[in-house]
Amino acid sequence: MRNISPLSRLTTTTTRRTSQIPRTQSWLSDWRHISSSSSTRSTAAAPNTDSTASALEPPPAGGHLPSISSSALLKHTREQSLKTPGILWADAELDEARGTSSLSSATAGRETRKMNMYQAIRDALSIALSTDDSAIVFGEDVAFGGVFRCTLGLAEEYGRERVFNTPLTEQGVVGFGIGYASMGSKLGDSTLGGRGMGGTAIAEIQFADYIWPAFDQLLNEASKFRYRSGGQFNVGGLTVRCPTMAVGHGGLYHSQSPEGFFMGAGGLKVVIPRSPLQAKGLLLSAIRDPNPVVFMEPKILYRSAVEQVPTSDYTLPLGRAEILTTGSDLTVVTYGTSVYRCEQAIHLLTHPPQGSGIERTVKDALGDWRRGTGKNVSSSPSIELVDLRTILPYDLPLVLRSLSKTHRLLIVHEGPTTGGVGMQIAGDVVSGLALTTSNPQEKISIGEDMRRMRKEAFLGLEAPVKVIGGWDTPGVALQYEKFYIPDEVRILDGLLELLAY
Repeated sequence: MRNISPLSRLTTTTTRRTSQIPRTQSWLSDWRHISSSSSTRSTAAAPNTDSTASALEPPPAGGHLPSISSSALLKHTREQSLKTPGILWADAELDEARGTSSLSSATAGRETRKMNMYQAIRDALSIALSTDDSAIVFGEDVAFGGVFRCTLGLAEEYGRERVFNTPLTEQGVVGFGIGYASMGSKLGDSTLGGRGMGGTAIAEIQFADYIWPAFDQLLNEASKFRYRSGGQFNVGGLTVRCPTMAVGHGGLYHSQSPEGFFMGAGGLKVVIPRSPLQAKGLLLSAIRDPNPVVFMEPKILYRSAVEQVPTSDYTLPLGRAEILTTGSDLTVVTYGTSVYRCEQAIHLLTHPPQGSGIERTVKDALGDWRRGTGKNVSSSPSIELVDLRTILPYDLPLVLRSLSKTHRLLIVHEGPTTGGVGMQIAGDVVSGLALTTSNPQEKISIGEDMRRMRKEAFLGLEAPVKVIGGWDTPGVALQYEKFYIPDEVRILDGLLELLAY
């Protein structure tokens, strides 16, 4: 097989791979021509200039992904919102004591409000500040609302001693947060939910692209703090927020996805939400979690993703993936903005534009899939879409359970492929090395099950595990950003390749 450098793929059409098995080539090798014929292809649109919208909120900071507004994965009604899987209301214990903990009674009287992601994050920060007197929010420019307006009005509401600007020094921001979260944090004497006596530090790194100067503080200090003290001290009150991923025009220093670099940072948690409702619940969980958390917010979703969000105080579980659509023929694992691009790719697979190159290549690939699996001519593949939500530790048991059913696995993310999240998951699926819990007792109890699940998943594979990520280039070049990001055409190509293998 001829190796082609990732950079050359940016400037040439996708090269067909030589193989003894027909139909395993890149199904959409002439993807530039095909994508131009597809009306569903998304690009980053220009900021909204509507005067009415501009009067209601600040102009968009980071661009839109228009196709998200119609996504079936968002909660567009109050009923859908309140029935979100895994949602835990802050007053659940009180409801249980009253005997009103059933789903119908727990959601009765609860309100939702249409929010975009930055509004949902601001709502979560406001709840954290109002329910925890030790909580502080700080970072570059947060006092006036931040570049994405996630902290808008919080300084006026809670005081500038609790919401304040810092000097432009990322290592200083995180170092200060570690110190504040560690002050007197002796376990056993906690009044903050078992997390320690330190304060709740909510730091903001203005862009994830600039988290590198704080890397030493996060990996050498925050992640090791509790372990090196033998459990006597901790910095569980530290949460580091940072906008991440591409916006379509961010260039080298405002479009990176650095989550893969944290995969070896035991002691930290890394979370990436896909929507406003998810962002609020996961952020409140991160703030209250007994471990330091890096919370990465896809910046293009700040205004692109809009859904009904409960106004109450609630959390969503960390370390647990969610199955967004169930399927039996192929598992797609992703997170963040890529969730919606995978949704679009699946739609292209099941509803290709008539008369287009996509329709012809989909028809050919599915013909091979039907012949190989013995399906009838009218059968369509059923795709299971999984949102990881938590990247570290990610939900490997759920991935294995899904894979044992579908026997094909595609992993999609914006970050670099080499050393990225996708390669870690692919390695875990076939190697049987990593466990996904930090609880020793839970490790013992799930150890045998995990070994069995890995063996079954590996032996049951009907195609190689495939990873679609960003190219291994020095950053995200501005001129080639749309080529760098895995779009729905590249994802569809991967789906067809695995189905027809």
